[in-house]
Amino acid sequence: MKWDWILFDADETLFTFDAFGGLQRMFLDYSVTFTADDFQDYQAVNKPLWVDYQNGAISALQLQHRRFQGWADRLNVPAEDLNNAFLNAMAEICAPLPGAVALLNALKGKVRLGIITNGFTALQQIRLMRTGLRDYFDLLVISEQVGVAKPDRRIFDYALQQAGNPDRQRVLMVGDTAESDILGGNNAGLATCWLNAHQRPLPQGVEPDWTVASLSELEQLLLPAR
Repeated sequence: MKWDWILFDADETLFTFDAFGGLQRMFLDYSVTFTADDFQDYQAVNKPLWVDYQNGAISALQLQHRRFQGWADRLNVPAEDLNNAFLNAMAEICAPLPGAVALLNALKGKVRLGIITNGFTALQQIRLMRTGLRDYFDLLVISEQVGVAKPDRRIFDYALQQAGNPDRQRVLMVGDTAESDILGGNNAGLATCWLNAHQRPLPQGVEPDWTVASLSELEQLLLPAR
């Protein structure tokens, strides 16, 4: 194994992230039938907020409240309550991605494993416990707690400091979002592997060392059959 540490993103890298399913589930508690059109409207607000968050223009809390402000006004419920209900719903429906458990089992004991996520603290910790994956990881770094988000080099510097400052040439970053995971790994001087399950085009200026379409393909790359 040429790596001492492998750092993973969480959402859509290790875990499914079905935001539409989570929103449908949480809005049932408010007697709202949440439609595909509603989801499009939500994403039209949510996606630019995530870009602002990754660029350091807004805080995690601002993102969490602003994405629900329209619904908060409509339902006369605090945006914070809607956000908490959403994170709870997402924790309930979460599952490891296909190949995640097999990959982690294959790597356990051969390399140290960590997570660097821009997702939110409440969801990440519950999800790791519920899926039984917490014990695989030596390190869990959450942007909301650090105060900076991927692709900012500082969250990687913080993670590596927590990891005991390993040789960066022996650290691999794996993630599905080229603009945060791979660009962030590039910024921090780490090798990167892009999990591109949906055949997205690579954004300009982002250079993964490897690209795989699934976690089982990643397992073959990391642990080729002898």
